[in-house]
Amino acid sequence: MSNWYVSEQDSWYAPLQQTVAEAAPEAPKKKKLRGVFKALIAVVLVVALIVGSALMFPNRSAAQSVDEQEEKPSTPFGQFILPPSDEDDGMPDSYSDFFDSFYTTTDTGKTEIHIRQAELPIPFDCRVLPAGEELSLQELYRGCAKSIVAISGFMDGKSGYNWGTGVILSEDGLVLTNTHVIADCDRATVTLGDDSEYEAELVGADSISDIAVLKIEASGLTPAVFGDSTVLEVGDRVAAIGNPLGEEFRLTLTDGIISGIERGLNYKGHSMNLLQTNTAINEGNSGGPLFNMYGQVIGITNMKMMSSYSSIEGIGFAIPSSTVAKIVNTLVVSGTVTGRPSIGITVGAIPDNAKERYQLPDGLYISAVAEGSDAAEKGVKAGDIILKVNGVEVSTTAEISAMKDALNVGDTMRFTLWRNGEILEIDVMLVDTNDVYG
Repeated sequence: MSNWYVSEQDSWYAPLQQTVAEAAPEAPKKKKLRGVFKALIAVVLVVALIVGSALMFPNRSAAQSVDEQEEKPSTPFGQFILPPSDEDDGMPDSYSDFFDSFYTTTDTGKTEIHIRQAELPIPFDCRVLPAGEELSLQELYRGCAKSIVAISGFMDGKSGYNWGTGVILSEDGLVLTNTHVIADCDRATVTLGDDSEYEAELVGADSISDIAVLKIEASGLTPAVFGDSTVLEVGDRVAAIGNPLGEEFRLTLTDGIISGIERGLNYKGHSMNLLQTNTAINEGNSGGPLFNMYGQVIGITNMKMMSSYSSIEGIGFAIPSSTVAKIVNTLVVSGTVTGRPSIGITVGAIPDNAKERYQLPDGLYISAVAEGSDAAEKGVKAGDIILKVNGVEVSTTAEISAMKDALNVGDTMRFTLWRNGEILEIDVMLVDTNDVYG
C-alpha cells in the first residue's frame, strides 16, 4: 500500500514510447563531417564527466536507507524507483513537510482504454500445467519464441506509439499483455514473429493486476504453455523473451534465476505480490513471458528497479502465472474483475530518523486517501498515522493487507489514528477496488 518509492514524475508502468521520425533533407558532406566532429567532442566530454563522477562517489551504495526523495527525471516503463538518501540535518521543521517530499504523489486515477471492445464471453480456459522435460536455452527459444508478439498502442492525436510485448494465449488470436502497455490508447496492433500485423480488439483489462487480453482475427497461432508459479523456489533458472528498447531488438532472449518469491510491491494504493528475478528486462519487455526451464510461462514481466543516483542491475519483477491465469479467465468472460476489497488509503512505514526528529508514534503513515472511498467519506486524511487496525497494533503494510484480504466488499475495519497528538477511532467500510482505482 505504500507508494514512497515513486515520484510524481516517475512511473513503474509508463510503457516504452516509440517516436516516428521524419526524414530530413540530405546535408552537404562538409556539414556532415563537422557534425561528426562535434559529436565526438560531446562523447569525450560525457565520458570525462562519468569518470569524474565515479571517482568522486566511488562507494555510494543502493542499499542505503530511504529517507527523503529528491525530484527525478521522467523514466520509462517498469522502473521501480529507489530514491537517494539525504542527511538528517536537511530535514524540514514540520513532519508534514518532510512526508510531502518523502511520500511523493502517485497517480491513483482510473485507467482509460478506448480500444474497440471484443464480443464477450469468449470460450477459453487459461490452465496451469505440470512441468515436462527440462530444456536447454536453445531448445526453449526455438519452441517458445513463436508464441511471442509485439504490441503497439496508439493514442488519438499523439505522434508515436507505446511499445510492448505480448503472449499468444490461443490458436484463434487471444493475446495477453500488460494493461499499462495499452493504457489511454484508442487502438492497438499485434505483430507476429513473421511480421504480419493485425488490428486488435480489447477483450478486457485490469489495472490492479496489470493484466490485459486482446483479440486478433487470426488462426493457426502457437499458444504459450503456462506453468505453476507456486512451486518456484529461489535459485530456479528462468528465461525471458521479449521486445526490449524497440523493434530492432524484437524477440530478445535473456536468462537468470528466481531471486525472490512474493515480493510485496505497491502501485496505485494497493499491493502486488510479484516474482523477483535477475533476468535482464527493459522497456519494451512489458507484457512478455518469464519462462521456467520447461518452456512454461511462470510470470509476466512488468517492472524493474532503478535508481536516480546509483547503478542497479538485475532486479526485475514478474506477475506470477497463478495470478495471471485467474485474471485472464475472468476477463474473457466479463472483461473486468470485481469483488476485490479496498480501504482506499496509501500507507507506508515511518523512518526512524523522522520518528525521533518529530516525536511521532509507532505506526504507519497515510500519504494519500482515494476519492470515492469510504475512508475519504469518513474523514481519514493524508498525514494521519495508523496505530491499530481492529484493535491490533500494526507496523507493516503487509499486516493491514492481510486483514483486508480476509474480508469482503462491504465489511468494516476500525482504525485507531493519531492526528497531531489526538487519538481518533474511525470505522471504514471496504469498497470495490475498481470503484476507486479501476
